Amino acid sequence: MSMIGVSAAVLGGMGLAFGVVLGYAAKKFHVEQDPRLGAITEALPNANCGGCGYPGCSNFAQAILDGAAPPEGCPLGGMEVAAAIGTILGVEVKKTVRKVAFIRCAGGQSKSTFLYDYSGMNNCTAAMQLVAGGAKECAFGCLGGGSCFVACEFGAIIMEDGIAKVDNEKCVACGKCVSACPKNLIKMVPHDSNVRVACNSNDNGKTVRGCCKVGCIACRMCQKTCEFAAINVFDLLAEVDYEKCTDCGACVAKCPPKSIIRRNNEEETAEKPLETVAS
Repeated sequence: MSMIGVSAAVLGGMGLAFGVVLGYAAKKFHVEQDPRLGAITEALPNANCGGCGYPGCSNFAQAILDGAAPPEGCPLGGMEVAAAIGTILGVEVKKTVRKVAFIRCAGGQSKSTFLYDYSGMNNCTAAMQLVAGGAKECAFGCLGGGSCFVACEFGAIIMEDGIAKVDNEKCVACGKCVSACPKNLIKMVPHDSNVRVACNSNDNGKTVRGCCKVGCIACRMCQKTCEFAAINVFDLLAEVDYEKCTDCGACVAKCPPKSIIRRNNEEETAEKPLETVAS
């Protein structure tokens, strides 16, 4: 037999031996997958939005099975998905409240003042690096650069009058817009809540009046009006306690600058083009 034939025979024998060893090892150390894992993964929306805190639905499913994540932890699936997972696991699930993102600013181009015209890239973080932390005179307001618009994968954020707004029906509460906003003015609120404070300013009333027509002036009229102690002023800004709020609307009616709004005031469904901070 030639050297080539010998080499081929040796390599073939080695390959066969390795194959037998690997086959034995695979059988010896094989771990049976819990069939519930596949069922949980299938029950999830598989949008991989990250709202649960995990990089994907399969990771979240494994975390649920391991007891590291709650069955009701999917913000997109809500109680319907939570109930399905509870059935798979044979456990009761806690009732959850669907939440959506809310932009705490109503001071668009027509209602607030600007220090200068901005014509740079549509990025709020970049805009903040410029003079005075951005073109808008209010240091707490939405810059309208669209960082949240870009971050949202579900088309739930639109740009109108130079500020961002949220489509409540498209929002899945993934939280990516919250992380993208350098002003920290996006917060999660109950989807069904009707009363919302559309302001993020902690400036005093005089300063707010000088730069925004609809900013909270900390007059405490809402706090005095509410019979349920559901709205109070902290650090010169009104905040709603949704556990106590009855959606009576008294604070909305009494707010002098109209910075407390009804949900429908900020809800839009029409697609709008991305605008710059100032035209």
